[in-house]
Amino acid sequence: MKSITIKGSQRESVGKKATKALRNAGKVPCVLYGGDKPVHFSADEKSFKPLVYTPDVFTATIELDGVTYNAVLQDIQFHPVHDSILHVDFYQLFEDKAMTMDIPVRLVGTSKGVMVGGALRHNLRKLKVKALPANLPDYIEADITELEIGNKLYVTKLKNDNYTFLHPDNTVVAQVRMSRNAAKAASETEEA
Repeated sequence: MKSITIKGSQRESVGKKATKALRNAGKVPCVLYGGDKPVHFSADEKSFKPLVYTPDVFTATIELDGVTYNAVLQDIQFHPVHDSILHVDFYQLFEDKAMTMDIPVRLVGTSKGVMVGGALRHNLRKLKVKALPANLPDYIEADITELEIGNKLYVTKLKNDNYTFLHPDNTVVAQVRMSRNAAKAASETEEA
């Protein structure tokens, strides 16, 4: 999985006044959970842009005063009016501890049902996956070439070598439905 480096500095004071001063200086207060104790730090708001404003999923390498932590974005809070980042929570990754993460789904191929006039429906854009951090994929490929009108692609048909899906077996990832134009053309041919 791809990683993004965030350079920050540890915070000594964690009160309202100190947090407001940080935000006024263009920094974002952050907390890293999962270790022995929570680590409070701050980083520039611009350094979060490639991590937050993307459909892809990344891990974060956090550098704090010479110490590095591998982490994943757990929660983020935005200002309700001007959408600036108010607070970010990270969760520390350990090589021997499995974790849960939402991984994006990419559809591959052209469906047979779409070629004859069906409408493709992408039901789930992300799937919840549990795996060791080294086995987490960047994305999950879903091959839709065999889908015809009325067919569904279930989560059980996707490859899952090193990770497990945390969805029921009957979860639909994508499906091809009868479009209005295809239904209209079929009814016209029946009438003729």
